[in-house]
Amino acid sequence: MIPRHLFHGDEPVHPHAPALLYHLVYCSRAAADVDSAAVDRIIEASQRGNAVRGITGLLVFGGGLFFQWLEGPREQVLELMALIEHDERHHGVVVLDTDEDVRDRLFAGWDMERVGPEDVRGVLVDALGNTRDPASAQALREMLMLLDSGRLAEIGRS
Repeated sequence: MIPRHLFHGDEPVHPHAPALLYHLVYCSRAAADVDSAAVDRIIEASQRGNAVRGITGLLVFGGGLFFQWLEGPREQVLELMALIEHDERHHGVVVLDTDEDVRDRLFAGWDMERVGPEDVRGVLVDALGNTRDPASAQALREMLMLLDSGRLAEIGRS
């Protein structure tokens, strides 16, 4: 019998095949008492916890809005997202995108980095310029289109 960890769904996974990478992007509204210092504490805690979980990504905070890209093993990302959804430091969580594919990490060296809203477009453009992976490039183009459409400003408002 083949061990369960060598399957993805019903499909067997070759032990030497590249691992699937799951990403989840969400947006939310910060609670009234969340300020820059609170976000710095979130980043510090995330850097410790995400390294253990194999999760990388970025967190954007500005104008009372959180925008976060998480990437890593599916189970760990979903477990983290369940915790995030119940965190009282924000509300109106809206998942913008999820996908799972064999691809390169977009934020491989970022255990969780804070990016200001004025810099997020540049970070996504840089990541697009550096990736050679078609699935990663498509995900980045979709995020840039969403950002450029101006729709992110309205997401998460109640």
